[in-house]
Amino acid sequence: MKNKNTPLRGKEGFEEYYKNLYSDRWNNLLETFPLKNNPVEYKVGDSQKSYFLDMASVYAALALPLDHAQNILDMCAAPGGKSIVIASRMEKEAFLSSNERSSDRKRRLDASINECLPLEISQRVKTSCSDAATWCKRQSEVFDCILLDAPCSSERHVYLDEKYLSQWSPSRIKSLAMEEWALLSSAYRLLAPGGYLLYSTCALASAENDGVIERLVKKFLKNGNEFLFKEPKFSFEEIKDFTKIEELKIEKTQFGYQILPDINNGAGPIYFSLIRKELSIIS
Repeated sequence: MKNKNTPLRGKEGFEEYYKNLYSDRWNNLLETFPLKNNPVEYKVGDSQKSYFLDMASVYAALALPLDHAQNILDMCAAPGGKSIVIASRMEKEAFLSSNERSSDRKRRLDASINECLPLEISQRVKTSCSDAATWCKRQSEVFDCILLDAPCSSERHVYLDEKYLSQWSPSRIKSLAMEEWALLSSAYRLLAPGGYLLYSTCALASAENDGVIERLVKKFLKNGNEFLFKEPKFSFEEIKDFTKIEELKIEKTQFGYQILPDINNGAGPIYFSLIRKELSIIS
C-alpha cells in the first residue's frame, strides 16, 4: 500500500487513482480496455469511403441539435469522424467549420472530409489549422452550434501503451483540464445566443468532464438564465441510411452523460454535456 504522501506515478499510481474514482467497477473497466471499442461503419451517400468509428462517438455526435443551424463549428475535429456525422446531418444551406490545431492531424482531417463525404456536402465543409482556444479574442457569438471534442487523458489508450503508462501522473489530468477549460470558455464565447454547445471527451477522469463544466457554471452562470443544460434528443431514424447503431446504456452524471465500455460491449468511454446558451452577457 502506498504511503498517502507518496506521489502517484506509473501503472501502480494510475490504477490506484482510478480505483478511487470507480471503486469495485474499476476492475471491470480495465478488462474492457484491450477489447475492440465496438466500431461501426458510417457511409454517407456516394462518398469514396466509409468511416469507421466507435459507436459511442456516433451517439455523442448525434446529441448536438442541428435544426436551423447555419454556421456550425467542430473545434478539435481530427481525425474527422464526428465532423462526418455532423456534416451528414446538417441542413442543405448550412456550413461546417472543422478545425484542428495539429498540422499532421489536419491532413488526416482533410482526407477524411474529402473521401468520406459526397462532394455536395464536403464543399460546405471548411477545414482550418489553428488553436481554437484563441478564437474568442477575435470574434464572439458567431456559431449556431459548436462541438468541442476536447483533447483528453484517453486513459484506455494510455493503459495499453507501456511508455505512456510508465510516465503517467495526476499532473497530466490537471494539465489537460486547464487546456480543456481554455477551449470550452472560448467555445462558449463563440456560441450565439440560443445556440447549442456539445462538450465531449473520451476521458474517465471526472476532473476533465463534470469538473470542467462546473468551472463554466461558476464563470458564466451568474444570473441563473444564461445557459441551460439540455437532455439530448434525437432519432436513430435520421442516420439509418448511414450506419447501423445499437441502443447504448447511458449514465447520467452531474452535468452530462457517460457511456462506459464495461456495460456497452466495449463501446466508449465517452462523456458529453449539452448546453444551450440563453441570454448572453459576457463580461
